[in-house]
Amino acid sequence: MFRPFVLFCAVGLLAACASEAPAPVAPVATKPVAAAVPAPAPLPANLRELTGNLVNVPAGASVEMALLVIDERDRPQQLLGNITLQGTGNLLPFHLPFNPDSFPTDARVELHARVTQSAQLILRLSPVRITSPTTQLVGNLRFDAAP
Repeated sequence: MFRPFVLFCAVGLLAACASEAPAPVAPVATKPVAAAVPAPAPLPANLRELTGNLVNVPAGASVEMALLVIDERDRPQQLLGNITLQGTGNLLPFHLPFNPDSFPTDARVELHARVTQSAQLILRLSPVRITSPTTQLVGNLRFDAAP
C-alpha cells in the first residue's frame, strides 16, 4: 500500500537531483542614490516666497527662519512668515512663503534666522532687508557665530 507512494517519491527525488543546478544570478550593480531634497509643493497664487540656500548649517541642527516687520526701535512687530528646517551639513535650500497682502509698504521688513543645536543657540544670521512683496531669490546666506 505504501510501496507505490514511496516509489513515486523516490523517482521524483532522483529526477530533481538529476537536473542541472540553476545558474547563480549575478547581482545587479546599483548606483548609490544621493538623498534628494523633495521639491516644495506648488505655491498658491495668493502667496509669494523668499528662496535661497543656507551655508554652514551643521548636520542635525535646527534652523528657524522668520520674515518680520521691524519697528524704529529694532523690535519685531509682526510675523509675515516662518519655517523650521533641519541642517544636513551641506547647502540647505529654503522656501519661505508669505502673503504679499500683509506686507506693509511703509515699514521695515527683515529676514531673520537662527541655528540651535541641543537647545543651545550656536549661529545667527545678520538681518536681511526685504524691500518688496515679490517672490525673490536671496542667494546663499551665511551664518555668524552666536555671541
